[in-house]
Amino acid sequence: QVQLVESGGGLVQAGGSLRLSCAASGSIFSINTMGWYRQAPGKQRELVAAITSSGSTNYADSVKGRFTISRDNAKNTVFLQMNSLKPEDTAVYYCNADIRVAGKIRTYDYWGQGTQVTVSS
Repeated sequence: QVQLVESGGGLVQAGGSLRLSCAASGSIFSINTMGWYRQAPGKQRELVAAITSSGSTNYADSVKGRFTISRDNAKNTVFLQMNSLKPEDTAVYYCNADIRVAGKIRTYDYWGQGTQVTVSS
């Protein structure tokens, strides 16, 4: 079994910063891309940022220059540093990972439970 556990959400004023963490655990052979998605009330879930196992990154235009994604492959952990937060960043943030489980050939898509980020104006 594989679990993704997120932490670091909360309430912050506009212009502030938060750092999200997501740790994968369980019978993991390898992890390919890890990423962060978010879903605001009444909106579809959208990609915020993603990072490959080799460190290549991809960001939504709305967060470029403000958010930074990174990962610690030894600890199966991905981070999202969020600076200059805006009220429109308010959403539930979900961790996602493409994981090859031990003993399996194909990879599977896993999601965390979500963490609330609220930015007040």
